[in-house]
Amino acid sequence: MTGARETTSRTRQTGRTTMPRARLFVMAAALTALLAGAAQAKTLRIGLAEDPDLLDPAVARTFVGRIVFASLCDKLFDITPDLKIVPQLAASYQWAPDNKSVTIKLRQGVLFQDGTPLNAEAVKFNIERDLNLKGSNRKSEISAVKGVEVIDDQTVKLDLSSPFSPLLAALTDRAGMMVSPKAAKAEGENFAAHPVCAGPYKFVERVAQDHITVEKFDKYWNKGHIFIDRIEYRTIVDAAVRVANLQAGSLDFMERLQPSDVAAVRNNPNLEVASIPEIGYIGITANIGNGARAASIFGKDPRVRQALSLAIDRKALVQAVYNGEYLPGDQPFSPVSPWFDKNFPVPGPDIAKAKQLLKEAGHSNPTIELMVPTTSDDQQVAQVIQAMAQQAGITIKIKAVEFATSLDREQQGDFEAYQIGWSGRVDPDGNLYTFLACKGNLNYGRYCNPEVDKLLDQARETSDTAARKKLYDEVDAIAQRDLPIIYLYNRKWIYGYTKKLTGFKPYPDGLVRVVDLKLQ
Repeated sequence: MTGARETTSRTRQTGRTTMPRARLFVMAAALTALLAGAAQAKTLRIGLAEDPDLLDPAVARTFVGRIVFASLCDKLFDITPDLKIVPQLAASYQWAPDNKSVTIKLRQGVLFQDGTPLNAEAVKFNIERDLNLKGSNRKSEISAVKGVEVIDDQTVKLDLSSPFSPLLAALTDRAGMMVSPKAAKAEGENFAAHPVCAGPYKFVERVAQDHITVEKFDKYWNKGHIFIDRIEYRTIVDAAVRVANLQAGSLDFMERLQPSDVAAVRNNPNLEVASIPEIGYIGITANIGNGARAASIFGKDPRVRQALSLAIDRKALVQAVYNGEYLPGDQPFSPVSPWFDKNFPVPGPDIAKAKQLLKEAGHSNPTIELMVPTTSDDQQVAQVIQAMAQQAGITIKIKAVEFATSLDREQQGDFEAYQIGWSGRVDPDGNLYTFLACKGNLNYGRYCNPEVDKLLDQARETSDTAARKKLYDEVDAIAQRDLPIIYLYNRKWIYGYTKKLTGFKPYPDGLVRVVDLKLQ
């Protein structure tokens, strides 16, 4: 009682409330611990060249979206840097002797970010969602799946209508990303605004054209390999601004460092550069059959497309825009890929032949509207093509459109020609079927050739590499004539990042995997 009365007496004299020393010590220790925790919290700031589209693996289309998904959504399978397919959420798999089904055992103890378990029923839900959801862009990637059978809680079997070689490769990407059935059912069409997956980071917020924030999921199945607390993906379209932010320390990491900026970043003692050749391509897609705008001469007459292709000096293009770092290309596979068709080596420009083709087509001076994303390097490429095309009498009108909006316009058929890239897939089918098959989910030019469909289907049904190569060469021979896509070049994925970041490994698919990343 004496102590309490003394405290009260001091309060009356000083006008302050005084606490016992023990309590003050406990509060000070708690505050110190809180401040120390805040100081130790790690936020990785990644600069993206475009704003991703919808954050729903079933409908998403953008490369930058896949970079964000790498932190949000684990897949049934993944790839290694040397392009081997390995289990991720799967633990193992077994093909049936006739290759018409595959049985997948799931990893034990995996939770979605809403706390619900990843089990065979969840996999069944996801595969059926990819096949049946309105607007799904995964349907053609796994179209051979005719049924999903739950064997037990951790085992699922995918039954196929016919042998399907690209299946596991498709499941290393968005078709293999597992979303929470509970969240998908609850959110419905709004799922992309609040995505819930089984990856190492959970969604926090998104401000369109600005940033996406995710934070570490403390019940992640592989949490012992996740060392960064938060990731902010910041959209910075202008490459010069993006690299300036990196050099100033406002970014810790940037994807698609421009070749012209490599030397400056390498000379910065605080920064690192890493690179790897891509498995995709950059090209010009022609609107051949998607709505009223397919009626243009570019869409209707392959000779006009051939003339434009012949007017382009691909080697000079990559030299002018990318300091010669990228590979000139005329196919969906790079010249260093085993799938490249050597019967059609990368051509040099032939202005005389281009003019002759235009004359035969009855359009010696055609005008083509080329839709191009607003990113700085895309604009430079379009301007170089514009100058080259003019030599053959072709006028290119460049229409710059914000990237996600340009994708929407492509889907709606609101374009004549569209300069767009594809980040590539580990199986060659992933670079071909979805763009060239009549019912390919990303075939927004609506190119349709039954002979191409037949060849692509045959290639899907055999696992013999030599036989598949021969079939794809036949597809290429037709595509070189029809030119639904004018292939331009193959990039290198080049990254710049702070030396405080360790554990980063570049992959040929261009994705930024967050496992084992550490930030000092």
